[in-house]
Parts: sequence; structure tokens; C-alpha cells
Amino acid sequence: MTLKDLPIIPTIIVLAACATKVALGVWQLGRMEEKAQLLERYAAAEALSEPVAFPTVGDGADFWFRQSEVACDSVMAIQPIAGTAATGAKGWAMRAQCALGGEAQALVDLGFSRDLELPDWQGGTAVGVIAPGPRLIADPALSGLALLAKPDPADLPNNHFAYAVQWFFFAITALVIYVLAVRSRLKRPARSESV
Repeated sequence: MTLKDLPIIPTIIVLAACATKVALGVWQLGRMEEKAQLLERYAAAEALSEPVAFPTVGDGADFWFRQSEVACDSVMAIQPIAGTAATGAKGWAMRAQCALGGEAQALVDLGFSRDLELPDWQGGTAVGVIAPGPRLIADPALSGLALLAKPDPADLPNNHFAYAVQWFFFAITALVIYVLAVRSRLKRPARSESV
């Protein structure tokens, strides 16, 4: 098989697709470095004692794992969410949706419980740690509940390397399949002429 035997348009399409897959793999490697730096920053944030304002817009990722407080004017709803106690026990985190005044809202994980009975929390000030969501993990726990496990930056996955490997694998697989398909196509006429 020589270069002039290759079909031009399919070859261009396959090479463009493979180049795109390789570029996506390289991009994921860059994201891996960014995520590693972000996780280091989150780990350092745990040691900072100065509280920050609770983020009420967006995902608040710049403030995750920092100390904060929420002044809950009124409780709109409380619902149980699967949760883990500070002791490692599995059960329910009681999550309150709070109105903060105006249109601002915040989620506050009040504490841990083994049963689904909702606490009678009417609002007030909750202090604790900002977790992804964003939500505030109350510390101390409120309404007679047990303390929840603190959010841990190590729980955030950095799986960009696996994504990069997948993209590189897809590119190699596409090339191998294309080469096998072209070889098979080029051998077919040769067999029919020899018969």
C-alpha cells in the first residue's frame, strides 16, 4: 500500500478526527495540572481560620473548604440527604434551604442523624465549612443533631489523566481500524483478478 493508493477524502476525515482526539488528550493533561493545583489550594484553605462570606452566586468554588457563616432568615425546606457523621457512621445529613433576605438563598447541612425525622430548626446563624454545592456544613451541628464529617478536598477526583489516556486510545484505535479497512479494500480487487 502506497500513499497514492489511499482514498483522499476518507483519509483527511480520519486524520482530522485523530488530530482532534489527540488535541483533546493533550487538553486533558493540562486540565490535570490545573486540577492538581486547585486541590492543593483547597487543602491549604482548610488551615485558614479567617472566615469568608458565604457565596450566594455560582458554585462558589473559590471559597470551598473555607470557614464561613450563614444568617438564615427563614427555613424554606429541610430534607434528608445521604451523609456521613464525623465518627464515620452512615446515615442522613439534614439539609436546610435557607432564605437569606432578598432573593439570596443558601444550603446548610445542619447535622447528622440515623433516622429520617426532620429537625425543628427555624433558622438563625449557622457557622461551619463551605463544601461543594456550595453548601455550609454546620460545625457545631444544629438542632440537636450529630456533627457531620468535614468536607475533604481529597474526595474531589482528579481523573483527567484517565480521560487523556481514553482520547489517545480512541485516536490510535481509529487509525488502526482505518489502516485495516484500507488494506482490506485494496486486497479485494487483487483477489478477484487472480481468480
